Amino acid sequence: MAERPLEHYAWFSVAAALATLALKTLAWQATGSVGLLSDALESLINLAAALLALSMLRLAAAPPDAAHPYGRFKAEYVASGIEGALIVFAAVSIAYAAVPRLTSPQPIEAPLLGIALSAAASVINLGIGLLLIKAGQRMHSIALEADGRHLMSDVWTSAGVIAGVALVAATGWLILDALVALAVAIHIVWTGAVLMRRSFSGLLDAAIPEAERATIEKIFAEYRPRYGIDFHALLTRQAGARRFISFHLLVPDAWPVDRAHQLSEEIEERIRSLIPNAITLTHIEPISQPASYDDIKLERW
Repeated sequence: MAERPLEHYAWFSVAAALATLALKTLAWQATGSVGLLSDALESLINLAAALLALSMLRLAAAPPDAAHPYGRFKAEYVASGIEGALIVFAAVSIAYAAVPRLTSPQPIEAPLLGIALSAAASVINLGIGLLLIKAGQRMHSIALEADGRHLMSDVWTSAGVIAGVALVAATGWLILDALVALAVAIHIVWTGAVLMRRSFSGLLDAAIPEAERATIEKIFAEYRPRYGIDFHALLTRQAGARRFISFHLLVPDAWPVDRAHQLSEEIEERIRSLIPNAITLTHIEPISQPASYDDIKLERW
């Protein structure tokens, strides 16, 4: 069965953000709780992030052209980084609303209704968040995975807010409402910082994961004794879902070009079969020529 396009999952996120924003806004209006207001503000950020992820996934999926011969796969990192920044902005807004309530606490009205509405929104976020994380990991999409993890952080945020509203209703300690809102702000700042750090790392052409590099080395180790060949200058980077892999293949001097080319095609196919979304490039060199080894430094300079 064919995998759904990434955009398909992004639309799930947009729909979930709209539904939870409506539910949490109703919960805040019904109760007047600043904790529930903070939850609603984060849902507003969720909607902005989902729309951004959708647009960036569309851009990343655009085919390469003359101006972008390697594609636009890094657009996913842009989406994830901006989402992290939006989360931090939401935290500042929450703190701005909560701090005055520390000195002037306000009563909470209809707490049971507010809790019920917020709980319903959390169930939606939980289901969609798990769906996006699994799809993002399976399809190697940082934008989808980041959106899913953001929704999961929202689930925990809502759980804390619900607990705070329940405690206020049970104890009458109105200041707990503002304290919970500030705790929510601190929590989502951490979430935003992690997303931005991961996105910036991707923009810096980070190598593919160690496990995938080990897979490539295992393939090299298999071919070396079989054909009397060698490999060096393995370079990797990842851009969104894509893995870019280049290496030098050193073959016996007497080999004709067509044999070396055929072997390089076979090795590249093996790599692509084991490393998802890999784009490979091989440079063929004579194994006994000293100059073949001088370019290792050039490749890494």
